[in-house]
Amino acid sequence: SRLLVTGMRIIDYMFPLALGGKGAIPGGFGTGKTVALQQLARWAQTQLNIYVGCGERGNEMADVLSSFKKLRDPGTDRLLLEKEIFIANTSNMPVVAREASIFVGITIAEYFRDMGYDVLLVADSTSRWAEAMREISGRLEEMPGEEGFPAYLGSSLSSFYERAGLVETNGSPDRKGSVTIAGAVSPPGADFSEPVTQHTLRIVDALYSLDVSLANRRHFPTINWLTSYSLYAEPVKQWWAEIAPDWTETRGAAMKVLQEEAGLEEIVRLVGPEALPERDKLILLAARMLREDFLQQSAYHPIDTYCMPKRAHLMMKTILKFHGLAAEMVAAG
Repeated sequence: SRLLVTGMRIIDYMFPLALGGKGAIPGGFGTGKTVALQQLARWAQTQLNIYVGCGERGNEMADVLSSFKKLRDPGTDRLLLEKEIFIANTSNMPVVAREASIFVGITIAEYFRDMGYDVLLVADSTSRWAEAMREISGRLEEMPGEEGFPAYLGSSLSSFYERAGLVETNGSPDRKGSVTIAGAVSPPGADFSEPVTQHTLRIVDALYSLDVSLANRRHFPTINWLTSYSLYAEPVKQWWAEIAPDWTETRGAAMKVLQEEAGLEEIVRLVGPEALPERDKLILLAARMLREDFLQQSAYHPIDTYCMPKRAHLMMKTILKFHGLAAEMVAAG
């Protein structure tokens, strides 16, 4: 029931991830999966973060290692490197080690969870892990399943994700610990119908769908607000109520504006925005403010890289207040 504060507005405010939850970040090449996972590992308000580089490029692992030597945790002002565990298994390393790296990461996470720590595990990427399983399965001459993946792909993914959770540990003193999992999925050609993505979607409770068209428009993070979802919005409502009692209504109003804009897009493409009535023009303007001023966030800007939930709520309230006042003026005149 507690929110995992990540500092990313679109995650914390629109599609929250709870402590002990499990989320997936699928996206095609160039949509910013690695940057999104690095942002989670950098700023998530957990006591320990585990970064599993599973089958991705070596320069990405080198980049995250060098950046963590300089950055400081906003909560404790100590070096971020002190709260990180890195498991490096890049694409030029043995396939068997790649298959083991994910389970090494989750076992370490459970070890610290049992001590009473909140742990975040990010896996970049589970698709490379599944490919390693496919290669090992082929060498063992097992019966292949869909697209050559082993028939037990779904149960292997489940055995990883189901180890997330918030627990009360045995022993004394009484303590609670949690493991939160965020896994990237790299579907070839951004085809979400391939087996790894489909099996993952059956397991996770939060989906952050990265969109190639948003990446082409230079809108980062490229999380699509129409195809993403989170089943944790209801459980974290009580947590948000302490900071912003009207969070549920405000979030719902923002989603309504964004959905109305999506409904107008086809008309705008046909006749242009000038032909629309004033009310619809205002919806386009408010949605643009939401997209460019709230949902868009630069990971490389020293201030914009991290946003506290209270600040995010005030930003959202300001945009919606403008929309409300402008709508009254349109209706009056």
